[in-house]
Amino acid sequence: MASLSQEEENYVRMSLLLKGFATRAARALFDREFHPSRLDSSLKKAHNKLMDLKKKHVINDSQWKLLFTRFPDVPDSKTFDVTLMIALLRNLTEMSPPLCGYDRLPSVIDTTPGADLARIKHYRNYMAHLNDEKVDSVDFNAHWNDITNAIARLGGPQMKQECDQLKSKLLDQTNHEIMMDIKRSYGEIKDLKESVESLKLSNTEIKESHADVTKELQKIKASQKDTVPWNIRGKQWGLFFF
Repeated sequence: MASLSQEEENYVRMSLLLKGFATRAARALFDREFHPSRLDSSLKKAHNKLMDLKKKHVINDSQWKLLFTRFPDVPDSKTFDVTLMIALLRNLTEMSPPLCGYDRLPSVIDTTPGADLARIKHYRNYMAHLNDEKVDSVDFNAHWNDITNAIARLGGPQMKQECDQLKSKLLDQTNHEIMMDIKRSYGEIKDLKESVESLKLSNTEIKESHADVTKELQKIKASQKDTVPWNIRGKQWGLFFF
């Protein structure tokens, strides 16, 4: 098997960092906010709000089944992906949002839990949109430091040490399989986003179609109010000039 280039190795390491350690760090924060012993009752209490998020496509059907499991199963944060945990933390807690919001990379001076979640979200999206599975070393080192500092704040210093080990760990012959698995995962993220955009577009088209139908109905109603038959309209005044 051909060895990976430095840029490809950077991609693999950063992907493993985000898929493994960043998710664990987000879960550590999540479990502090929603203690496992109270997770089920907390979700049931917020059912109506969660249903609104589902209607807005913030939560998808698969995630919904993880939140509201069939008896005797109970929800477990270990089955939640980082996207779902961030959505729940954003919408069900009083956690302060980042200064620039959740959809932009926070400033280096913003180190709140909300900002660190936004960092993880940003870099996951960044990796999902890379087409060649490569990250140059300058970007890699800058991104790595930003991500691992966020992981340390969310998950503790022990997790930071594990991240440092991953950065220098010798990658073995499974590198290719790792890259393929990562690529599939990010492909699923892209497909999900495209599905959401398609739903938004369909909804827009339905609204436009409804508006057109409404206009036509208004024209019909207006014509029905006109008591003069169309075939003699304009001729009635001629009767006075014979």
